[in-house]
Amino acid sequence: MKDLKEGKVSLDLPSFFISGGALLLFVLIAVINPDFIARMVDYLFGLSATYFGMIYQVVLLGTFFIALILAFSKYGHIRLGNMEKPEISTFKWISIIMCTLLAGGGVFWAAAEPLSHFLSVPPHFSGIEDGSIEAIVPALALSFVDWGFLSWAILGTLGTIVLMYAHYHKGMPLKPRSLLYPIFGEKIMKKSAFGTIVDSFSIIAVAAGTIGPIGFLGLQAGYGISTITGIANNLSVHIIIVILLVIGAAISAVTGIHKGIQFLSSANVILAVGLIIGVLILGPGMFIFNNYFEAFGLYINEFISFNTYRGDEAWLGMWTVFFFAWFVGYGPMMAVFTSRISRGRTIRELVLAVAIIAPVITTFWFTVVGGTGIFQELQIPGSVSEALNEAGPPAAMMAITEQLPFGTIFGFLFLLATIVFVLTTTDSMSLTISMAISGDGNPPRWLRAFYALVMGLVAIVLVTIGEGSVNALQSFIVVTAVPVVLLLLTTFWTAPKVCKDMYENQSHKKVT
Repeated sequence: MKDLKEGKVSLDLPSFFISGGALLLFVLIAVINPDFIARMVDYLFGLSATYFGMIYQVVLLGTFFIALILAFSKYGHIRLGNMEKPEISTFKWISIIMCTLLAGGGVFWAAAEPLSHFLSVPPHFSGIEDGSIEAIVPALALSFVDWGFLSWAILGTLGTIVLMYAHYHKGMPLKPRSLLYPIFGEKIMKKSAFGTIVDSFSIIAVAAGTIGPIGFLGLQAGYGISTITGIANNLSVHIIIVILLVIGAAISAVTGIHKGIQFLSSANVILAVGLIIGVLILGPGMFIFNNYFEAFGLYINEFISFNTYRGDEAWLGMWTVFFFAWFVGYGPMMAVFTSRISRGRTIRELVLAVAIIAPVITTFWFTVVGGTGIFQELQIPGSVSEALNEAGPPAAMMAITEQLPFGTIFGFLFLLATIVFVLTTTDSMSLTISMAISGDGNPPRWLRAFYALVMGLVAIVLVTIGEGSVNALQSFIVVTAVPVVLLLLTTFWTAPKVCKDMYENQSHKKVT
């Protein structure tokens, strides 16, 4: 295999112009006619959720189970990336994976989703009264569905295996189109219009999914800072927050995986662990442990039925299908990123870290944050729900922290964790988009900084137009997930195929 670090990096200009042009066109139309954008996205969102919702569910289920089969078969010991030992320590590796994907959802949705399901019991549990003690466990279990095993598996298991084979074992560029290398060979690489379309849609999807949280962070952090300090919550504050965020993300992306990204991810995981310990000690610790244990049991016991539920399409479009599509949209580019940081890992290590360890930690985190909110709502009805209904997810998080001992300190630290979660997602995805454009695991520094700044600029424009435009872009990822899900579907066949090839090659090396 050729040395992938050698040679001049060439930019894929067609993918660059198509993906960049599509995002700029979206922003331009949003500036001229935001109502049209909102209506268009709502219409396309409804179509994709209705006609592809079940496909998203099937692909996520299939990915998870095929990944488990490969991990615990004879292929589990295959070492990926043509490297005998991992280049990143296990703690730092898992930290990067978790911080990149949780983003703003790691705090704001952790507070808002369990509480939302508690206040309005999902249709899976007809007969349970909203806001009752009986609603606690179902509320937590359904939030586990959206952020659990399936959502994580689609982000870094089968696709990562295929990409690592194509890039590190066969010398193909580190691009989404390389997912199709086992099917089309090198035809998909050079002057391939189909390959360009695959890369462009993957970049558009992940950019939309990243710009949305950047914009929301400006709105949400502004609310949090206003609550803690009394500073006016206005557009200027939102823009300043986004500017500081993207400057930090650009610096982190330029320094690379082994410096900025690794440092921020590790620091944020340590901060999150500290917050968990603090809430368990000073908050409702036994309530959290008891309900997590029961909710996780319900999630496992009803695993298939929860993830295949089709009874209420409107509810699914708001929750499970929306989140599943969001993670599908991230799928190809996260496979690129996970491939870059996972050299030297075995298939079993990869699947266990991404599809088992990360979701278990995530579900417990959701119980700590959201479960505390539910406990407070049971003690004083309206103490969290009024803020959630009036001002959305950021208000729920601040309402929860305010009722804890040392509430101002907790509020500040949770806000800091949210900012770093979004920052690590932004720097990681800037690096990943740069890899997809250049096809190289170490893209030019200027390109990494460029994409961080561009995503920040788009976020600022959308925030200036109004929260509805940020919402529209966030929902747009569900639309862009339609072609992406078909790309990920191919890994059902290609991942086992490349595992067989790598197993035979590695076995042959051991014999010789």
